Amino acid sequence: MSRTRTALALGTAAAGAIALASVTASAAPAPVAGSTTVTPAGHDFKAVLSGKATLKAGSVTVTCTVSASTGTVPAAPGNSNPAGPVSSPISPPTYSSCTSSMPGVTPTVTTSGAWAVSMQDGSPITATMTVPTGGLVLKTSGLASCTVTAAPTAPASVAGAWVNGSPSSLTFTNASVPVKVTGGFGCPTSATASVFNAVYKVSDVTDPAQDITVGP
Repeated sequence: MSRTRTALALGTAAAGAIALASVTASAAPAPVAGSTTVTPAGHDFKAVLSGKATLKAGSVTVTCTVSASTGTVPAAPGNSNPAGPVSSPISPPTYSSCTSSMPGVTPTVTTSGAWAVSMQDGSPITATMTVPTGGLVLKTSGLASCTVTAAPTAPASVAGAWVNGSPSSLTFTNASVPVKVTGGFGCPTSATASVFNAVYKVSDVTDPAQDITVGP
């Protein structure tokens, strides 16, 4: 066999091996989620912003220092899932005392719809906040009139982390949120995603002596 034919045969064999490995890797089953239990079952909770929340779209950053949401841990046995996360509906978070990185611009944030948060036990414990379609709208007035709509076409999942404590905390670090931006001069209309940062302290409202915790 000539060198050219040998090289061609080896190259073809290598390509086939790579393709087979790729198919095998993609066909591998996803890891099974572990069990999750949120306690105390049936208790009401409140999440209050600690510090500040920021939402950045393009070169514009909006900072809010007041935010809160409420919810209820599912009653037993709904507060436990042997193979996945536990989800709780929450009230649309409120945001106020907001400022913009753009001089002469005042932002206002409104929220609506069916929001939810789910927790998955693990190391670390993960949390996912669901923003309903169009569930958060940020409008600016002043030198620039812009409208930023989060989850513009479909519900969006915002990834976060949960840490048990007294109170427990829910943290979003550089979490990506899809957005649509409309407006005139100064508005970041080319942005299709925003970056969200916030830390919430979550406390038990039904019995303040207890803590909302996530475990296996």
